Amino acid sequence: MRRLAIPALATVLLTGSVVALQATETPAIPGAMEPGRVTEGAYKTDPAHTLVGWRINHLGFNDYFGTFGDVEGTLDLDPADLSSAKLDVTIPVTSVSVISEGLREHLFRAGKDGAAPDFFGPEPAPARFVSTKVEPTGPTTAIVSGDLTLMGQTRPLALQVEFTGAGLNVMNNAETVGFEAQASLKRSDFGLSGFIPLVSDGVDLQITAAFEKITPDHDHDHTK
Repeated sequence: MRRLAIPALATVLLTGSVVALQATETPAIPGAMEPGRVTEGAYKTDPAHTLVGWRINHLGFNDYFGTFGDVEGTLDLDPADLSSAKLDVTIPVTSVSVISEGLREHLFRAGKDGAAPDFFGPEPAPARFVSTKVEPTGPTTAIVSGDLTLMGQTRPLALQVEFTGAGLNVMNNAETVGFEAQASLKRSDFGLSGFIPLVSDGVDLQITAAFEKITPDHDHDHTK
């Protein structure tokens, strides 16, 4: 009996170890870069996970950068006809995040003695991008052309867009698609001419966006 007890005990311990290992396995990532997962419909941004990054050169020494958040908007998408896609997003300029509070204050300060502000000035209106054309350039890439309105000026802007993932968000059961995009603009085109050329006129944009399918039975939680 004592000889049987050791194998029996080993079996129990081994079984428990396997169960514990299975319980601690890393869960599967819900999103994957598979265009076949995308379904037709209307989507809206997940504001907590959609960011517009900007980068600009300072005095020829180095670049500094920041991000805009709380982006809201819609995407109408048909995987069978990508050229028919429609994008309309609004970016609150005051949502900008920078490393220095002094820089943030400078971006939004009023002009001195009634002069124009150096940058946005106090209480700038949100920026808005509305697509006018979508040109697929590959299985997961496209050029999205549209109009960007910023500081009361509207100018054409082309986004180099790449599909980055799709699937069911396990946090809120929302059908989600993700994209990244790049673009460049001249800030002087939008009346933001302060300190040019010491601070570069050219601005590089780096965008990452998540869109959730609009359904009548989901009130999506964006806190996660």
